Amino acid sequence: MAATAGSRQDSITDSIAEHFRRSCETLDRAASDGAMMQAMIRATEVMAAALRSGNKILVAGNGGSAADAQHIAGEFLSRLNFDRNPLPAIALTTDTSVLTAIGNDYGFEHVFERQVRGLAHKGDVLLAISTSGRSPNILAGLRAARAAGATTVGFTGMGDSPMVALCDICLQVPSDSTPLIQQIHIVAAHAICGRIEQELFGPTTP
Repeated sequence: MAATAGSRQDSITDSIAEHFRRSCETLDRAASDGAMMQAMIRATEVMAAALRSGNKILVAGNGGSAADAQHIAGEFLSRLNFDRNPLPAIALTTDTSVLTAIGNDYGFEHVFERQVRGLAHKGDVLLAISTSGRSPNILAGLRAARAAGATTVGFTGMGDSPMVALCDICLQVPSDSTPLIQQIHIVAAHAICGRIEQELFGPTTP
């Protein structure tokens, strides 16, 4: 009996350790992915430029990506690495009255599109997050953002998807595993927010 319990615990430990190994390997691949690094640099530049000009960042996603949208908006509005002025960012995933009204009246596919049409202006940035790159409400939101003259930035995974063509800048994580893609998305968001914080509020060098 004790041997069976020990074998089960070893199996669970191995499974957990394997997830950590896969996570580390994906982080290493992402850090070495030239296209992804370039996308992050460009995303940092356009977001920083928008914020300098008095514009805002809108963030959208479903499920775990909705949680990431709220997390990212919080980093901009509150702080990440040091005290500074708040930066205007809105997660389009938080107002249940708006979400349910739009979903009820127009359908779930339009929950971001209607908000973007009402909130986005030329010079704003929409950060759209979809691990598959195929979420209909994300695609509709991106189309609305482009029509409004906002810059579209996408976070997704590998593979061809309709999302890529709708993004001015698209960060594609080198993985097809949803949990691993989500892990890289939040790491990338922290890196981008950290750079923007430094560029807008950090000490200037002579």
